[in-house]
Amino acid sequence: MTSRGDDHPAAGHARTLLRTATRYSGSRCAALCLVSITATGAGLLLPAVLGRALDLLLSHAPATRWVLCCAALVLLLGLLDAVQTVLTGTVDARTTAWLRRRLTGHVLGVGPRATDRFGSGDLVARLVGNAAEAGTTPAARAALVAALAGPLGGVVALGLIDRWLAAVFLAGAPVLALLLRAVSRDTSESAARYQRAQGRIAAALAEAVEGVRTVRAAGTEGRETARVLRPLPDLSRAGHGMWRVQGRAAARAVAVAPLLQLAVVAVAGVLLTRGRLSVGEVLAASRYAVLAAGVGVLVGRLAGLARARAAARRLGEVEAEPATAFGTRRLPDGPGRLELRAVTARRGGRTVLDGVDLDVPGGTTLAVVGRSGAGKSLLAALAGRLADPDAGEVLLDGVPLRELHHDDLRGAVGYAFARPALLGGTVGQAIGLGLPSPSPGRIREAARTALADDFVRRLPDGYDTAVDDAPRSGGESQRLGLARAFAHGGRLLILDDALSSLDTVTERHITDALFGDGPGATRLLVAHRGATAACADAVAWLDGGRVRAVGRHEELWRLAEYRAVFGEGTGPADTGDGDVPPASDTRGGPGEGDDDMSGRMRPAAATGDGTAQ
Repeated sequence: MTSRGDDHPAAGHARTLLRTATRYSGSRCAALCLVSITATGAGLLLPAVLGRALDLLLSHAPATRWVLCCAALVLLLGLLDAVQTVLTGTVDARTTAWLRRRLTGHVLGVGPRATDRFGSGDLVARLVGNAAEAGTTPAARAALVAALAGPLGGVVALGLIDRWLAAVFLAGAPVLALLLRAVSRDTSESAARYQRAQGRIAAALAEAVEGVRTVRAAGTEGRETARVLRPLPDLSRAGHGMWRVQGRAAARAVAVAPLLQLAVVAVAGVLLTRGRLSVGEVLAASRYAVLAAGVGVLVGRLAGLARARAAARRLGEVEAEPATAFGTRRLPDGPGRLELRAVTARRGGRTVLDGVDLDVPGGTTLAVVGRSGAGKSLLAALAGRLADPDAGEVLLDGVPLRELHHDDLRGAVGYAFARPALLGGTVGQAIGLGLPSPSPGRIREAARTALADDFVRRLPDGYDTAVDDAPRSGGESQRLGLARAFAHGGRLLILDDALSSLDTVTERHITDALFGDGPGATRLLVAHRGATAACADAVAWLDGGRVRAVGRHEELWRLAEYRAVFGEGTGPADTGDGDVPPASDTRGGPGEGDDDMSGRMRPAAATGDGTAQ
């Protein structure tokens, strides 16, 4: 038996979001509701005043006061309509802004898992388009209260004029109720399909924009355009579905509402001939019949509310993804020792890392190497808690990362990536990102260490140049990312392929600065070049999700399978006979190695002196 959509966790989060958003603009929502109901009340009072004025005029009695009352009510309705428009726009804007701030913070709190699940394009569609639609909910609810007050007030007014008028109208009211219920249900389903199709188009478009150079180089613009627009028929069908729902509702309203109005007017005419009603009361009754049968207004309100609820449901799906929770423990003084204990991590139903054990002593450098897909970047993410393992734990100076306070963890771990996102208004702000009060001297020193100072100074405004106005190559972007990591400091520095776009000379200078003599931060380095791995104190060789071996690069180089990781041949001549890397890629001579009978290095832990145990 399938559960109702409202029982889904996303529906609960959506309701919570909307309740909180309504409270955020509570005073304005209350004012909007009050203004709307006042306008409805004035609209209900106007037919009675008009009828009274007409009766007085027909009897040649003084009617000036009643005519002035009619004019005042018309002016009041115009004023209230203007105030209602301003309040509606204000509430919509405030609620949308609040939803976007809330969801943006939540997405950043969830981290990479949010992008992995929804995709960057779909997330943008939810945070921009769906948040704007969901943001109309508080104002739509307030307007719906007023829209319901109109028909209810009209029925009551008919009953006050004559109970038979109300009875005639209420005889057809169940048909109107069924019509409104069908509109709400069908619009919700069509709106949900429409918004899902929008999300798929946005996701495909984001992928195409990100890979625009590849698309142009391959000459596949037409094919890529077709892929992006593939959900367009679904979007069209859902959109037409919403129009058909509202069209059917309008057609039924046109068929039902006028019949009810004619019935009321007919009964009022009969009562007029019998002397039970005056001409003015017949006029008022006809106007109240129109107000009571105001299905058109209710259909529009309900359709808008249904679309807003469908959008809120998509926001609730994002909110349902749990954000990363941090502990309260503080880091003790320590050298930055990193430990991975029986760490297992799965992605997409596949075990990427399986029972990984690593021990990186404080102040040393461990290079992580392996073939593509071996889990190097995932291990780097786990080491700084950009992701959490499915089993096992990661410790920094003896404290599990899950138990660390957010500020302690982020202050202790610095990151540099292969493709750094340079956030901030200026180049200097991008380098100092995350620092409470970065000094210009600290930023320049970090840039000099990353060999970025020279090209930054050549920019139009130096370190004050806007990031978007700073032309740079891929290698220069990497150097700015490295400068940011160096400026951050901390006891653990993680470089996830952060040297891949550098030329050989620049890479050598930066590795000399990274791995120079003297105490420093612990460094975990994802490496794809033998020259980089050779500079590390030890190398962890990942193979098939496990640590195949840990040792010095010179020692592991004796193995043909290890050399194959760096693109070296594995033919018959490569039998693990003691070949060593080129002299320019090593620090000192080859190690002794420690081969077993199968020609493989036994797994070991990295130690402070760089040997394999």
